[in-house]
Amino acid sequence: MDDCIFCKIANKEIPSTIVYEDDMVIAFNDLNPVAPVHILIVPKKHMTDILNVEKEDMKYIEAVVEAIQKITKEKGIAESGFRVVNNCGEDGGQTVKHIHFHIIGGETLGGMA
Repeated sequence: MDDCIFCKIANKEIPSTIVYEDDMVIAFNDLNPVAPVHILIVPKKHMTDILNVEKEDMKYIEAVVEAIQKITKEKGIAESGFRVVNNCGEDGGQTVKHIHFHIIGGETLGGMA
């Protein structure tokens, strides 16, 4: 998608601090981190949100999970714990209409059960 900021990052048209990349996903530091570790994982194929992932695109979600496992180990938060967040739709707080997942950790996180 021509005007999607995450597509532009995935295509390296916009610079970012990339922490992981493979054929399916790219992961980079969030520009406005809410914790010491705050990384976005973005499938390289444009999909608007989790409700629009087609069966043939589930391989991208599998790649996201594999990236989460690798990144959290590399960042040293796999053992202590972390949060994975996916915002969906306007009421869910999604501001970029390209499916993405936040890894948040590096400190004790409050709130959710």
